[in-house]
Amino acid sequence: MLKQRVLTAVVLLALVLPALASSQTWPFAVVAVTAMVLAGWEWGRLNGWGFSASVALGVAVLSLLAALHWWPLSVAIWQLVLLMWVLGGSWLLSRGPEGWAQWPQGLRLAVGPLLLVPAGLALVHLKGLGLNALLSVLCLVWMADIAAYAGGRLFGKRKLAPTISPGKSWEGVVSGLIGVLALAWFWVAVIDTQSWVDGASAYGRWVARWGWLLTMVICVTLSALSVMGDLVESLVKRAAGAKDSSHLLPGHGGVLDRIDALLPVLPAAWALMVLA
Repeated sequence: MLKQRVLTAVVLLALVLPALASSQTWPFAVVAVTAMVLAGWEWGRLNGWGFSASVALGVAVLSLLAALHWWPLSVAIWQLVLLMWVLGGSWLLSRGPEGWAQWPQGLRLAVGPLLLVPAGLALVHLKGLGLNALLSVLCLVWMADIAAYAGGRLFGKRKLAPTISPGKSWEGVVSGLIGVLALAWFWVAVIDTQSWVDGASAYGRWVARWGWLLTMVICVTLSALSVMGDLVESLVKRAAGAKDSSHLLPGHGGVLDRIDALLPVLPAAWALMVLA
């Protein structure tokens, strides 16, 4: 298992790093769109569709991403996506896996593109602002996850959502929030001051526009959204009786397993970047 994980990680890095390093947006856009299309296929499989129909769902995600590249979403739509995650995600989690399984299959399938397409668009838009802006958002999610895992292992006692993800604790969530705030300070104080950095980070833009207090609120909100994204995908998998979203990434599960926490954070961060 460890050998599989390492080999898969090496292959992914070999694909993603050159796209990240490119001064042009399109190589990274290809990687981002491919990830969302594969995640669309996984979403169809998790919600009861066979292989061919799930491929069709992936193609639908691709078509929407292509169409919206030429007809960009307005600021109001990005704000609506953020509201959808905050209210809709909270409602889904309150209903649990059983509530999700009771939804009509067509409605459950339609939710997939609603989650994947805005995230894919935001990912490409952030790369267009520069590598620093993109990495600052990605690292926020990774820090929230790493700090939550460490804090949960050390201090975790009170379960966050035992019927959805028994391993998560409130102590882990708080640890994740603290880790994200520390990361934001470090990024603005150290990374953004370097001469080789290509443009301001997300944190730097928010601090310049709204000051540190509101930036801290934003970071806490995005950290909480990353947890929500993880829990929503766990809810869907539990309703389907699946451990992983697929076996596309040996040793790591599926694409959705790797990007679940990013799905709400990317469009929310982009919506705030547009406002800033």
